[in-house]
Amino acid sequence: MGLVRVNVFTFLHRQLVAGVKQSQRLYSSEAVPYAAVEVNGVKFHYQETGKGDHVVLLIPGALGSSKSDYQPQFAKLNKEKFHLIGIDPRGYGKTRPPERDFPLDFFQRDADDAAGLMSALGHKSYSVLGWSDGGIVATILAAKYHDSLRKLVVWGSNAYFTKKDSDLFEKTRNIDNWSKRMKDPMIEQYGEDYFRKTWSAWIDGIIEIIEEMKGDVCMAECRQIHKPTLILHGDHDPMVPQEHPVYLQNNIRGSRLIRFPDGKHNIHLRYADEFNRHVEDFLLKEE
Repeated sequence: MGLVRVNVFTFLHRQLVAGVKQSQRLYSSEAVPYAAVEVNGVKFHYQETGKGDHVVLLIPGALGSSKSDYQPQFAKLNKEKFHLIGIDPRGYGKTRPPERDFPLDFFQRDADDAAGLMSALGHKSYSVLGWSDGGIVATILAAKYHDSLRKLVVWGSNAYFTKKDSDLFEKTRNIDNWSKRMKDPMIEQYGEDYFRKTWSAWIDGIIEIIEEMKGDVCMAECRQIHKPTLILHGDHDPMVPQEHPVYLQNNIRGSRLIRFPDGKHNIHLRYADEFNRHVEDFLLKEE
């Protein structure tokens, strides 16, 4: 395997799982129990903690779960001021069955599911945090369910995909080429067969969006958001190039962009304290 390909695997998969292992090690004592509720014909599992008046929904990235992606936030965000709810999207984490699939509108479906969960739990007004794929879902939710939205926070996120993105993802399709350190945590969570086929199906789903939708996942939705929005981004993010946070800032009215000069894709895990401080300041600021 050539150096370039090794670097692709190192960067991409480190972001997907190394941060998860770090957060599990640092915050395992802060375990938050799961509960479940049926929404849109699916039994969704979610984590919930905190007694604050400000309700916050956290949406994970591709193949992620509330537990794998957000332990530092559940452990460290102010539970006196915030009421935190983390969803496991359909086919991810504990929300199985059903098996995960990726129809052309899967981001929109995830947004409907997340909004449906909050409605089922009786929350009519809340802020939304979304990472990576979860940032796309959060953006769609913010536009479509704007009456429920208080504030929006996204990072490692984008509004469109390009052929360059799909070429990068294609190099990761065969998990046999992943290192054991990168592959094992995913296999532990999902089993090898489910992980292998779901990762491959995710890549196919992105390619279909590029071919059928010209890569557009939420470009129009960005321009429909009128609530306070915070965008955070690692300047060395290998999965989401710098053009994407710039696009979001230019198209979401009044949004603010905070950069992490040494950050990669998982800034909320790698720089959890700084990240949490920015998020708390933003969410608690009177507008």
